Amino acid sequence: MTGIVYKSTGSWYTVKGSDGVFIECRIKGKFRMKGIKSTNPIAVGDHVDFELDETSDKITGSINTIHDRNNYIVRKSVNLSHHMHIIASNIDRVFLLITVNNPPTTFNFIDRFLVTAEAYGIETILVFNKIDTFDEATLDEQLYMQHVYQEIGYQCLRVSSTEMKGIEQLKELMTGKVSMFSGHSGVGKSTLVNAMEPSLDLKTKVISEASKQGQHTTTFAEMYDLSFDARIIDTPGIKGFGMVDMEPSEISGYFPEFFKLQDQCKFNNCLHKEEPHCAIKKALEKDEIAWSRYRSYLKILEGDDEHYRTDIYNDDRIASDDSRKSE
Repeated sequence: MTGIVYKSTGSWYTVKGSDGVFIECRIKGKFRMKGIKSTNPIAVGDHVDFELDETSDKITGSINTIHDRNNYIVRKSVNLSHHMHIIASNIDRVFLLITVNNPPTTFNFIDRFLVTAEAYGIETILVFNKIDTFDEATLDEQLYMQHVYQEIGYQCLRVSSTEMKGIEQLKELMTGKVSMFSGHSGVGKSTLVNAMEPSLDLKTKVISEASKQGQHTTTFAEMYDLSFDARIIDTPGIKGFGMVDMEPSEISGYFPEFFKLQDQCKFNNCLHKEEPHCAIKKALEKDEIAWSRYRSYLKILEGDDEHYRTDIYNDDRIASDDSRKSE
């Protein structure tokens, strides 16, 4: 039988068969030994073949094949630095939820996510959430961030789950597609899904006032069928976003505004740092490229993952503010 993985808990996988029936499945023991360098060989969104096992009291299944993925998105494993964790696969669009200060989402985090999505061929739409909570200064900062990414070509939405602002536009972009919501813990992913589909009643928690960080409410990625002909993959909140499998020379190619100019650099292997006659540096001097993006590029290029993942709400926030002042 063929089906789609709707939930992964690490040992059991909930698979929706072509007949619409959900079956709890495991993978065959030797399946893990096929050289897959990830902490989870099967991810939500995977299309799989499975066999029914009716020898027990409850009907379960055994997954024996994963179909080729159209795409997937990964993050670096927290415990195994040389392994990746596949967040989800076969995604049509990913919506990155951003909150300005509740909790704070930095330019660096956004850019790392966008680079990874570009590398794996997944369209990303930025969703600025909780706009009903903004004071004048927060609104100014949010509009500035939105301007930076719209100038590059990324579509941006402004939404409020509590006031239902922007919800219909979001639903239109999701109709007929498999979408993924991602972002830090506490940015309102589950609340937003509940606003679109109240019957799901996903668990939510408030932001910790002490740390301004969200508490994890989604433990495992899970896909849901929505009433308006859409599927949504809800994912655990991501604290850090270490880059994987990327050579220094290819990183700039995943910054669209860099990619447009890099063939104008004098050297084909230009890393846009100290090299002379660099088109990227010239564009920076003319304010044609945002300094926040260039700072993110340098951090990714330098492999500054460990520092990023342990202190994302402090130094990176200061760097984002400094970037803004320099513009």
